[in-house]
Amino acid sequence: MDAVRVALLREVLAGTEWLRGTRRFAGVLRGSVVPNGGGLLLVGTEAYEPWHLAAHLTDEAAWSGVPELTPTLVRHRVEPGRGPHLSVGLGRLAAAGRGETLLVVAPERPDGGLLERVHDARRAGARVLALDGGDPEVRGLVHESLTVPPGAEVDLDTVQHLVSAAAGENGLPVQRGRRGFRDRLSRLADQLTAPPPARW
Repeated sequence: MDAVRVALLREVLAGTEWLRGTRRFAGVLRGSVVPNGGGLLLVGTEAYEPWHLAAHLTDEAAWSGVPELTPTLVRHRVEPGRGPHLSVGLGRLAAAGRGETLLVVAPERPDGGLLERVHDARRAGARVLALDGGDPEVRGLVHESLTVPPGAEVDLDTVQHLVSAAAGENGLPVQRGRRGFRDRLSRLADQLTAPPPARW
């Protein structure tokens, strides 16, 4: 979904809880990954793989200059011969810990094996967020969730678009220890294209 469609969608949803909720959740997501320098793991259920959200977050990370938003897509089934970005299996969740953020996308109840892995990641210190369909077990495991119940005015795909777009917005400057290459390049470009000071 491009920026124009997101803007139109926001206009339609203006004043609703969905717009506020997606912005709030996006703020929590961004606030979880940026101070820790990244470490965003994204996992769905066995029946629902959030590859579309992974692609949008990767795009937003590039456009906004916030590389920490780039997720690692954790897959239930890894097929041989796939590229590195499609070759991370559920075993990665066992290594999740402090400083990492795990975003679970679960339109329906995940199987017990995934719930157990999510629980273990949380116990190891990972921050756990969820975009979910309202399952109480999922909500009981996470630090923060945004629920899209069946029959809601918007669907989970729409909410994912709104969350990824809001996560990439550059409202306030992101605090980092050192200025990144893009930040320095942008500052240099501003200086080179600025009009010369007026001489009187």
